[in-house]
Amino acid sequence: MRNGTIFDIKEFSIHDGPGVRITVFMKGCPLRCLWCHNPEGFSVQPQLMYKKNLCTNCGKCFLPCNHPECAPFNRCIHACQNGCLSVSGQTLTSNELTEKLLSYQSFLSISDGGITFSGGEPLLQADFILEVAKQLPHIHKAIQTSGFSDFETYKKTIDGFDYILQDIKIADDVMHKKYTGVSNRNILENIEYLKQIGKPFVLRLPLIPGITDTEENLKAVSQIAGDFPVELLRYNMLAGVKYEMLGLRYPLSDIHNSSKDYTRFFKNAILK
Repeated sequence: MRNGTIFDIKEFSIHDGPGVRITVFMKGCPLRCLWCHNPEGFSVQPQLMYKKNLCTNCGKCFLPCNHPECAPFNRCIHACQNGCLSVSGQTLTSNELTEKLLSYQSFLSISDGGITFSGGEPLLQADFILEVAKQLPHIHKAIQTSGFSDFETYKKTIDGFDYILQDIKIADDVMHKKYTGVSNRNILENIEYLKQIGKPFVLRLPLIPGITDTEENLKAVSQIAGDFPVELLRYNMLAGVKYEMLGLRYPLSDIHNSSKDYTRFFKNAILK
């Protein structure tokens, strides 16, 4: 039995696959996309989140406590009456997570939905999510992934799922490294495999003003996609909200949304 670390389970999601979904957010990601709106998914370790606007500087959280769950943070996470402190990250066994997800089975069966594993990057915990997926034989299972992994990990993981939400951010490798921190070479190779195997999937392109929404990138992504579906995701204007809670600075704090006509680049595009 394997252990895995998650940072959230979102109920009643309608944007993470067919039907109404239960989305499990896995911790840990090898990419550092400058526009990421889930910075608590960067590290695989549990992290302390601090809401400064709720703090009255009473100092109670710095007083000694005997809670084992507080020891890693050198603060008592239970002391604040205003809810300033919370921990992002929970470690579960595959059986524990399976039990949680099976509790939604009746609802999912009548809503034509299922379970989606997202992140972070779920491929970092591939063996764990596969162990969970095998215990959910009668539930539709999807994975949302950057595709950044070695081919064997990618292949064995997506083979265990019914539907793939595959990110494609930037076609040019140099620009991909600049804005995500990693090369896209293995991502594009994995996408080519995905296009060949006949499994239902959608390519997802986040529209980041001046970065991914350029005409050059849109045309290049369109060529990669061919006749396969592309889902265009609008820039999340609240993307930077959680960075301060983790003691981080949002890299694109000055970015603004734009209103271009993107759909002309994609034959089967869906603009959300």
